[in-house]
Amino acid sequence: MNNILPVFVHEPAASFSMGWAAFMNISPNVKEEGAMKEDAGTQDTPYTEDTLVEQLEMCVDYLWKSERYELIAEINKPVIAVFEKRRDFKRLSELYYDIHRSYLKVTEVVHSEKRLFGRYYRVAFYGQGFFEEEESKEFIYKEPKLTGLSEISQRLLKLYSDKFGADSVKMIQDSNKVNPKDLDPRFAYIQVTYVVPYFNEKEQLEKKTDFECHHNINRFVFETPFTLSGKKHGDVEEQCKRKTILTTSSSFPFLKKRIEVVEQQSTEMNPIEVAIDEMSRKVSELNQLCGMEEVDMIRLQLKLQGSVSVKVNAGPMAYARAFLEEKNAKKYPDNQVKLLKEIFRQFADACGQALKVNERLIKEDQLEYQEEMKAHHKDMLTELSAIMNEQVMFRPIQTVTAPEGLRSRSRDFPNGLLTLSS
Repeated sequence: MNNILPVFVHEPAASFSMGWAAFMNISPNVKEEGAMKEDAGTQDTPYTEDTLVEQLEMCVDYLWKSERYELIAEINKPVIAVFEKRRDFKRLSELYYDIHRSYLKVTEVVHSEKRLFGRYYRVAFYGQGFFEEEESKEFIYKEPKLTGLSEISQRLLKLYSDKFGADSVKMIQDSNKVNPKDLDPRFAYIQVTYVVPYFNEKEQLEKKTDFECHHNINRFVFETPFTLSGKKHGDVEEQCKRKTILTTSSSFPFLKKRIEVVEQQSTEMNPIEVAIDEMSRKVSELNQLCGMEEVDMIRLQLKLQGSVSVKVNAGPMAYARAFLEEKNAKKYPDNQVKLLKEIFRQFADACGQALKVNERLIKEDQLEYQEEMKAHHKDMLTELSAIMNEQVMFRPIQTVTAPEGLRSRSRDFPNGLLTLSS
């Protein structure tokens, strides 16, 4: 759509005098396009009301194909204004029926998570002798559907190997900060990191659907694990991570598949903050699955088993032992210990709620599995009660809000994992 809008942002049709500002709800990028100088060649081409209608109808067709049904009503507003002026009631009825269909489609897919809006990757280039003006610059690439890290890495490796020579290109296989002075000037280096859209506290409350989380976005985040000893990974008591937030010059969706990064901010989390962040994510994932109109039983059972099963609950319970046992809790700030305790109470509740949902939906052949999960949940509550020196039991689910720097949208990290590079 962005490649159509510039045609008429400078010379709006007579019955539609708002110009590019009318399309700000669809894409903030039109503001930049509206400020562009008019191409001298366009002055020789008559631009009429019918041209506007024709191109907006083309936009609607592309919106249907890209499954961005939420924008169809907004794009049709100028078209409706044209046909209202003409008293063309037949076309108006067709337009409103199209809008009706679009909202029915939104209702059908809005909570299904079946639409794949793509994935995002940070790509950085190093090597003055190779990349010239792009040297040390970072870009966010938007890739189709479920494009994996290895797929985009191999594609870029081939692209630049063909350009510079296979022996001249190297991939940086982690997301750590790079000092160009430490690199060999004989080689071109490419660093690729998986990132997800980033939202502050206010935006998290406002963006309630997957569409909203992938539309008009220009900030992205990735996290890099590290320890103070220099190792990438360690025990939970020493595991830290760095959260890096990137801001792009324009918003996705965009005319091009990549946008340059213009701002970068980094914050570091100590081990207990990592525990707070990870456990908040687990609670959010379970609550989200339980709250779906059509529960995804496979995902629910995988998350449930990964939360309460004795064989695989080393993660959650390792956090509890490391930071909440009395002898260990004294090492950390009281407010963070209290917050982690409350999150564990929520975690116990979320697991209990997930068990109730699972019990309601399973068939007879899974009754034994259900009883096994309930037993594991009971054992987990018993151990948590001993660790926290209180009776931890199933309560109505309430929402706890972690500090601003510790939040993330779990839905965007496949399998809840935050190791964002190979």
